[in-house]
Amino acid sequence: MPGQQYSLRVGLNTCGIAAGASKVYDVLKETLQNTDVRLQRTGCIGMCYKEPLVEVVSPEGENYLYGKVSPESARRIVEEHINKGTPVDELLVLSPGKKTKDKNFLDKQHHILLKKFGIIDPEDINSYIKTGGYEGIKKVLTGMSPEKVIKEIKISGLRGRGGAGFPVARKWDSARKIENWPKYVVCNGDEGDPGAFMDRSVLEGNPHAVLEGMTIAAYAIGASHGYIYVRAEYPLAVTRLKIAIEQARQKNFLGQGILGTDFNFDLKIFQGAGAFVCGESTALVRSIEGFRGMPKPLPRPRTTEEGLWGKPTLLNNVKTFAFIPEVIINGGDWFASIGTKNSPGTAVFALTGQIKNNGLIEVPMGTTLKEIIFDIGGGIANDRTFKAVQTGGPSGGCLPERLLDLEVDFDSLLEAGLMMGSGGMVVLDESSCMVDMAKHFLQFTVNESCGQCPPCREGTQQMLKILEDITAGNGSLEDLSTLEEMGKGIKTTSICGLGQSAPNPVLSTLGYFRSEYEAHIKDKSCPSLYCKELIVYWIEAEKCKACGLCLKECPEKAITGEKKVPHVIDQTKCTKCGICLDVCPDKFNAVIRLTGKQKSDILEGVK
Repeated sequence: MPGQQYSLRVGLNTCGIAAGASKVYDVLKETLQNTDVRLQRTGCIGMCYKEPLVEVVSPEGENYLYGKVSPESARRIVEEHINKGTPVDELLVLSPGKKTKDKNFLDKQHHILLKKFGIIDPEDINSYIKTGGYEGIKKVLTGMSPEKVIKEIKISGLRGRGGAGFPVARKWDSARKIENWPKYVVCNGDEGDPGAFMDRSVLEGNPHAVLEGMTIAAYAIGASHGYIYVRAEYPLAVTRLKIAIEQARQKNFLGQGILGTDFNFDLKIFQGAGAFVCGESTALVRSIEGFRGMPKPLPRPRTTEEGLWGKPTLLNNVKTFAFIPEVIINGGDWFASIGTKNSPGTAVFALTGQIKNNGLIEVPMGTTLKEIIFDIGGGIANDRTFKAVQTGGPSGGCLPERLLDLEVDFDSLLEAGLMMGSGGMVVLDESSCMVDMAKHFLQFTVNESCGQCPPCREGTQQMLKILEDITAGNGSLEDLSTLEEMGKGIKTTSICGLGQSAPNPVLSTLGYFRSEYEAHIKDKSCPSLYCKELIVYWIEAEKCKACGLCLKECPEKAITGEKKVPHVIDQTKCTKCGICLDVCPDKFNAVIRLTGKQKSDILEGVK
């Protein structure tokens, strides 16, 4: 029967499903019925900008990756490639022996955590086992003492991938030495940074790696119970975790007498309500205990000393646990040989924003921002000019073009006044206003603050009010020193990481983009033509062809005009929604935005 030796893989993580991959999968399933072609779901290989993705593996083992596959083109792939052996060239993203512009996206990366994405079925434990899954826990239980496990992690130099970069071995050793039972292992999957989807992708694409890493950690510290704290907003991750846990129990990788030993470990899923502050360890612990997710006030013991229900609790990030099996199988020296001396291994980033190749990437620590953005990311969308890159989410900050050669690792980013965070990386072009960007992230932390300590509760509110005044054209130069003073005070006096890092976006943009703040204040001008209060939309009469598109689409009926007569915007009615600019044909470019003195002159003329 034609095509019986082929196999097809469809990326069915959230990104693929959102792009229509489920419909593609259903069409392939229907089309391939009564054949021996193997159809398999997989996780996200990171190439989100090309979803839905379908990979064809030939009888000879050659891989052909198709991108932006529709149900119609899926049928064509079956008809031409599977049945006739002729690849559909115009749909191919990657193919054997051919160099494509998308090849750099993968070739420039170094996959450790993501190497099984696109290969294994995240809902089939046997698929994970066939690729070496659970060999790490087998190795541990058959020949390694808890001390030896921790020593191997120490040799690797692995640092926590939740953002702070704390040495993993030191935390594990601290939890092991405390003689107070029961002990707990908790996976922090409360990923809340805007634009971040690294942990979600790992939980959806390779949940068994996280379970295996947690089980190894439990053995190392002497724990018998565990929790995976994951956002309820991640329904697919929760579903696949439930499937993975049940399958692991059936195979005796979880539960009583694991693999015939006297080691017992089992875990549960706890679905968080979506509070960003619950990413902080003590707030997360309180949430599991049934209390409101609020950080414990200082001074407080570490969670390794006193965590869940007052017992020792080891808490690590999703990616941290997922690295553990690879470290155990390949050895600490192997992991330490990748990346930099003080930040070994790889970093996983969600590459988003105004960039051509948005998606999930994994690179060695020490890779430069320029390599990430221009070699892997493909450069700025619509061939615009790069302006800044924002790392670390609301806890991070923005870096300018002159620092594109900065090597990305925990320490380098801290020296630049930022932090790596859990791995969000947002690329900005010249249309982005850095003052508004700082305001956006500060608004997020204001909304997410638990309100417990005055510096965070009151201080961030006051900083936000100042930023709102500046973007509205009501700021003063004294505001800039006030922002710096308040930011530094909040960082040193807040009781948890949310408050301590909340001023970072403001302080970093003040440091690297101060001229934009000054333009907003001195010239009442937004250089990026973004802040509504500082711009006006204007129709250039000599360019307007009176096509009527802007008049028709204006929701406020602020545009007037007749056929063959240039249209006019009534500034008293205009809400600055920008629809007129969007609909004006490129060949005319009659609608423009003006700021500063030009804006003032126009409004003065209206009066």
